[in-house]
Amino acid sequence: MSHRTITFVTGNAKKLEEVRAILGSSFPLEVISHKLDLPELQGEIDEVSIKKCQEAARQLKRPVVVEDTALCFNALKGLPGPYIKWFLEKLEPEGLTKMLTGWEDKSAKAVCTFAYCSGHGDLDVKLFQGVTHGQIVAPRGSRDFGWDCVFQPDGYTQTYGELPKEEKNKISHRYRALEKMREYFCSNNV
Repeated sequence: MSHRTITFVTGNAKKLEEVRAILGSSFPLEVISHKLDLPELQGEIDEVSIKKCQEAARQLKRPVVVEDTALCFNALKGLPGPYIKWFLEKLEPEGLTKMLTGWEDKSAKAVCTFAYCSGHGDLDVKLFQGVTHGQIVAPRGSRDFGWDCVFQPDGYTQTYGELPKEEKNKISHRYRALEKMREYFCSNNV
């Protein structure tokens, strides 16, 4: 049997490690990574994911997966959404919490979108999206994974940053998106 791979476009080793851990050994392809500087696009979540994936497939000319994560504050009608990376960089976790000062509604949703393109001249993109609902809280726990320390998933008293990795990987927005991707690849023999 030939060894088939899919390229996860990321320069983040922690993200690659988490994706491999969640997909596990039942995933039919080996996930390798490749860092690309893709344009930072603006738009709605699906639109950004599709365009990023098409650009990665154009550049690499092989099967690719890109991931886009959004953190949507309900009081702010979905902002910062797909721009969370920039908000976090400028405001740090404490600033994210302060953004909701004056709002009673601290609810949010974490959205992860994986976009797949075969990269063989066909730029059709398949999206796999996972959502986890929760609350924005004062930072608690590990800070080595973006905004995990301020997101407390519904039904839990701990933030993503406080949960053990194995526990987080069973409930996270990334897990939910990757489960859909695994089902697609396993059932369609892609």
